[in-house]
This record gives sequence, C-alpha cells and structure tokens, in this order.
Amino acid sequence: MMHETEGGVKVEVRTTADGSSTLYVPALDEHYHSTHGALQEAMHVYLAAGLEPALTRGPGPVRVLEIGFGTGLNALLTLQRSLTASQIIEYDTLEKYPLPPAVIQSLGVERYVLNPELRAYHEYLHAAPWHEAVHLTEHFVLRKMPAALQDTALPAQHYDVVYFDAFAPEKQPDMWTEAVFEQLFAATAPGGVLVSYCAKGSFRRSLKAAGWLVEKLPGPPGKREMTRARKDV
Repeated sequence: MMHETEGGVKVEVRTTADGSSTLYVPALDEHYHSTHGALQEAMHVYLAAGLEPALTRGPGPVRVLEIGFGTGLNALLTLQRSLTASQIIEYDTLEKYPLPPAVIQSLGVERYVLNPELRAYHEYLHAAPWHEAVHLTEHFVLRKMPAALQDTALPAQHYDVVYFDAFAPEKQPDMWTEAVFEQLFAATAPGGVLVSYCAKGSFRRSLKAAGWLVEKLPGPPGKREMTRARKDV
C-alpha cells in the first residue's frame, strides 16, 4: 500500500531481513534503511560505532544530531539506551519530510519491538511537538526540527555524535557535498564523531576535505564497510 509523507513523497512499507520495517521511495528507487536489516544496521552503525564511545567520554550530557529522523528507529534505539545510561542524551533530529500518523501506524513496530514500554516510547517520539525540547525519559531529551540541513543554523562545536543517515549519494547528491560536511564539522565538538552507513570513496574524500579524520569500520550485515569520521581535538 502506498502512503505519502507530509511533503508529498510517496512511500511504501517493506519488511527487511531481520523482521524490522523500512520505507521504500519509488521515485528514488531507495529504501530508508538497509534491506538486510533496518534494526541491525541502526544498532551497528549509529549506536555501537557512534553513541557508545561517546557515552564513555565523561559524565556530561551527550549531544546527538541525527540527519534524517525518518521512521524514528535511530531515535528509538538511542532512547532505549538512555534507560540504562548515566548521562543525559540530548537528541536533535532533522527531517524535511515528516511522516504522517498513518505511515507510522503502518510500520507495524509491534512485530519487532516486543517491549510494550518501548512501543509506547515510539508513539511518544512521533507525537512529540516539533521545535520543542521534550524530556521523554529522565536521560533523553528530544528536539525535532522539520527542516533541511542546509536551511538550519546549527550551534557551533556542540554535538558529540552526528548520525548521518541521508539517502545514498547517487539518490540525494546535494546532501553529500563538501559544504555539508564543513557545516557539520563546525557544529561538532572537538573529539566528536560522524557515523554513516555509507562507505563510498567520494564521501570519504569530501569528509577529509572538510577537515574530518576518516576511518573505515566493518559494516553491518550485508555491507562490507561503514564510515566513522572524527573532529580532532
């Protein structure tokens, strides 16, 4: 069944190999997540390679910027981690085309999110007002911004982790430019990292040109490599 985002983009719900849901965009011939497993990809790329190292750096708040809120999966897993974290996680997320309630409902998260409390949090994530900082747990503060990255003024040297989850470079080339990575570099605190599922050479070269120190890491199931970039102290 076809649905539309608030920006009029047509999307279709599909099930990935690990049983979790993603969205397919026919106009781009692109999925929101890996078809090999949306849940596995999010845990591997964004939580394990990005969030977890940041949580070990000190007692202060961990500030996360997500590029592409989408289905809310990365935010949900980060919120889940906040339930056992000692630090506060401040989570800012950008989404140019928010999903309407009918699409959220059609994702069928009850099939792969078995904890009723976590399913309730999934609803809270999507119901939370835009532009406002909302305390969803003792250690998780959400701020959703319905805007494109290029149109957003980000605070300088603020974020500890950037989840870069835009559509692939060949599908959304304006999101993978040196100028974009310069903007994110300026908004990232010294020692902070940017993590992405993408491992293309052109992506890594743009990161390096913008000042990032780039490393290759083993990828999630179905993908050989991923990328982590660090802003040197």
